[in-house]
Amino acid sequence: MSKLSIAIVGLPNVGKSTLFNALLGKKVADASNYPFCTIDPNVGVVEVPDAKLPVLAKIVNTSKIIPAAVEFVDIAGLVKGASQGEGLGNKFLTNIRDCDAICHVVRNFTDPNIIKEGSVNPQSDFEVICAELIIKDLETIDKYISSTKNNPKENKSKKFFLAEKLKSQLEKGILAINISLNDEEKTLVKEFFLLTSKPYFITLNVDEEAYKNIDNSKLNIDGTNPIPICAKIEFELAELPPEDRQNYLKELGVVKSGLERLIQKAYETLGLQSYYTAGVKETRAWTIHQGDNAPQAAGVIHTDFEHGFIMAEIVSYDDFVKYNGWNGAKEAGKLRHEGKEYVMHPDDIVEFRFNV
Repeated sequence: MSKLSIAIVGLPNVGKSTLFNALLGKKVADASNYPFCTIDPNVGVVEVPDAKLPVLAKIVNTSKIIPAAVEFVDIAGLVKGASQGEGLGNKFLTNIRDCDAICHVVRNFTDPNIIKEGSVNPQSDFEVICAELIIKDLETIDKYISSTKNNPKENKSKKFFLAEKLKSQLEKGILAINISLNDEEKTLVKEFFLLTSKPYFITLNVDEEAYKNIDNSKLNIDGTNPIPICAKIEFELAELPPEDRQNYLKELGVVKSGLERLIQKAYETLGLQSYYTAGVKETRAWTIHQGDNAPQAAGVIHTDFEHGFIMAEIVSYDDFVKYNGWNGAKEAGKLRHEGKEYVMHPDDIVEFRFNV
């Protein structure tokens, strides 16, 4: 697949732009202390942290490393009434449509100097944003129903019946992604391009003190465990040399940075995984969907690879490291030849054979 795109969404002044800047490792978005300081959505591409790539690069003796990439889109702060254009929200709701997933940022820090929009608790703030997305989706569904209800061919179609089902559930406050649909309906619903059909996860922006040794299993928003992040600390981490970051994280009692945990959650939410190619020219991580077979994985590199697929030569990451590369793994009997039905595993090191 092409690079993953994630919309960072939330009320004004919850720390979205500070988080965005931290993820990119530099100041890009305006993080000023007033609502709507982000007017046009900021877009930035972040390399996925991956400790395996330099290990592989050293084994195959290449200096060129290409990590997988994630695109983050910093959407302007949404407010109650955004679906009707409040706070310039209508424009920004449209920006969300182009993203693969939504990262809801909710505020749980107590700085009195930062203007607070909305309610006084993260759950309510999350519900405000969801309500605006639902209202926008209802507008889409109502427009379709209104334009087709007098068309005898359309108003008897499965798509029309699905629209009525979606309308009924959305009006109850249920996000489209949480509505029970059969396989055919799951395909049809894509034609509506609903905002609430997008997979989502929640990030809780907390105080510096609260972040130390935090246990996210004890946190709960919307029945799920949010990812606790201190955007301010993440920004400080981004400005440190790589060797100092781990020491700082240890002092905080945190194993992984917020960026690593956020991207890991995005991969889990969208059902993604990586595989690797490793040679003298480059070592590279490729992003595919869990369950993809070998030809589909080859197609991520180039469509010709998928169409002309012959086989995949595969070594697991552990064996590749243990036996010091392709030749050592082959001599140890760890190099496998897999065909079109092979389902890719996380951490496969692959060379594809194909006809052009």
